[in-house]
Amino acid sequence: MDLLREGRVIGRYRIDLGDAPQGHKRRRGDERTPEGEYRISDRNPSSAFHLSLQASYPNERDRRWARELGVDPGGDIMIHGGSARWWREDWTDGCAAVSDDEIEEIWRRVPTGTPIRIQP
Repeated sequence: MDLLREGRVIGRYRIDLGDAPQGHKRRRGDERTPEGEYRISDRNPSSAFHLSLQASYPNERDRRWARELGVDPGGDIMIHGGSARWWREDWTDGCAAVSDDEIEEIWRRVPTGTPIRIQP
């Protein structure tokens, strides 16, 4: 995952994915992580996974694709830390996980609205 500022990469992080790590998220419940250009749209300091930042999924391209296929694109895609008491049983469900140290660094470095790129 890349963090961007003025079109330039200001940070690059390896992310952990859920049970379906291959391919772009297509619909609610597919447990895939969206791929492409998004923004940080919200912040949750009380996340069950240490801290979390919401990605702006679905974007217009995702909504258009879902409309054409008649499916719900889903939402609530977060970039979050790795600590939660149940994390081995319920890992990411389509979110992007980084270490707790990394989510603290990302949290400090980027405000809401920061562009991000999620890529395989």
